[in-house]
Amino acid sequence: MPKHKIDPNNWVKLYSDYLFNYTITRVSDREVAQDLISETFLAGLKSMKNFKGEASERTWLVSILKRKIIDHYRKINSNKGKAEVRMNYINDTDSEGDWLEERVADSNVKTAEDTLVNSELGGAIYDCLAKLPEKQADVFKMKTILGYGTETICNELNITASNLWVIIHRARTALAECMEENWFK
Repeated sequence: MPKHKIDPNNWVKLYSDYLFNYTITRVSDREVAQDLISETFLAGLKSMKNFKGEASERTWLVSILKRKIIDHYRKINSNKGKAEVRMNYINDTDSEGDWLEERVADSNVKTAEDTLVNSELGGAIYDCLAKLPEKQADVFKMKTILGYGTETICNELNITASNLWVIIHRARTALAECMEENWFK
């Protein structure tokens, strides 16, 4: 039994409007907002025993809701890599207006031309990287090509996070200019 008394019977009456206004500004979809609030109340019910009373009920519910919103966006973004199907409306005289389903080309299927273009592009990028100051090139490679985390790079190169982002910005700007001159002519 929790030390602090919470009353889930009043959550909808007391907090639903506040939670809805909080959520709708973050997801911009009424139904999704309502679903997230329902999930929040359910999660609150399941974890009532963990409520320590260090914050108000509303603050506790908002913290649960924040995690639900983050999970919502993670779920959306994890679906981006899946095959995409587009529906196009064809309005010509023969078909009298039909919906046509088109499968978008699979980005994993490479032609010989794609491979050639990619290797040429890669070569141009590495040529431009070679023209950067050494520290900019190292930071860019570590962050963008090797996928190192900010903390790892900062520790390795003994720089601050804000310095890292300045270096990344300068490297990207210089690379963009170099690519403009050497690749996109």
